Amino acid sequence: MDKLNSFSGLGHWLPRVSLAAIFLFHGFPKFMMAQGMADMMGMPVILIYLLAMMEVSGALLLLYGGIGPDWATRVAGLIFTGVMGGAIMMVHAQHGWNSINMGMGNMGKGMEFQVLIIAISLLFALKGNSLNEATA
Repeated sequence: MDKLNSFSGLGHWLPRVSLAAIFLFHGFPKFMMAQGMADMMGMPVILIYLLAMMEVSGALLLLYGGIGPDWATRVAGLIFTGVMGGAIMMVHAQHGWNSINMGMGNMGKGMEFQVLIIAISLLFALKGNSLNEATA
């Protein structure tokens, strides 16, 4: 266990990089397909651009917070919580919990994945860079 404890200060990078990658992966394409997405969702295109900026800037802030200031980590967590809260309300809640289509016909649109992202985002918002600290 002592060997594992020696790596505990690096553990925050696992959810940090994963979460940033998710939002970069979903954020950057929104800039290129904003109009089509706006039409599909019945939203003004400016809101899609705003969403894309929130996702990409949140990802960059989360990564920066890993080596930089605590506020960057906390702000990223709050941004992601808001984005996922909106996604759940607008799209996923109506399809229930299950995100994996197991014969229920929801085609993987449930909200379990988004709830997990909110939980991790809130962890970063509440704990900030104190997650970076190694335990003895």
